Amino acid sequence: MAGMAKKKWYEYLWIWSIVYFSLGFFNILFAWLGMIDFIVPLLFAIFAGNKHFCNRYCGRGQLFSVLGAKLSCGKVTPRALSSKWFRFGFLAFFLTMFGSMVAQTYLVARGARSLRQAIKLFWTIKVPWKWAYTGFLGENWAWVAQFSYGFYSLMLTSTLIGLIVMVFYRPRSWCTFCPMGTMTQSICKIKAR
Repeated sequence: MAGMAKKKWYEYLWIWSIVYFSLGFFNILFAWLGMIDFIVPLLFAIFAGNKHFCNRYCGRGQLFSVLGAKLSCGKVTPRALSSKWFRFGFLAFFLTMFGSMVAQTYLVARGARSLRQAIKLFWTIKVPWKWAYTGFLGENWAWVAQFSYGFYSLMLTSTLIGLIVMVFYRPRSWCTFCPMGTMTQSICKIKAR
């Protein structure tokens, strides 16, 4: 097929999102792999001073583009979702939820037993996920599983929010208020000064 550009390797990173959620569904400890999606964008912003991860390598954003090609209404994302107050407000909320997850992990590490083995959708709806972790790490390492459940909940919830806005608006509408995007953009602005 003449004239068609060959896709670059990173244009297939949307598959990573599917693999991530599939692995975590069967073994919650794979949720730790999601830290790649937290650390790498920050490294790009801190050391390279750019948002190349968000613009080029984000598997979630690519997944929204792929699915949105068929499922999105294509409407313009409301300005309110990309406004500074909403983006930073959502970032603050997101960091609060992340902090709560870390605090719960700490409690389990200190011996609490009642916080484990539940995925929380939208930070409130408990979904029992008993088959995904059988306790094989033992009680001393239960905090590893607790972090996994919390982190998987965070990743799943944010992806569901992204899918919802993708259906009603443009495919990558999530990107306008993504907490990682807000953080990396802020870092890049600070570095550019």
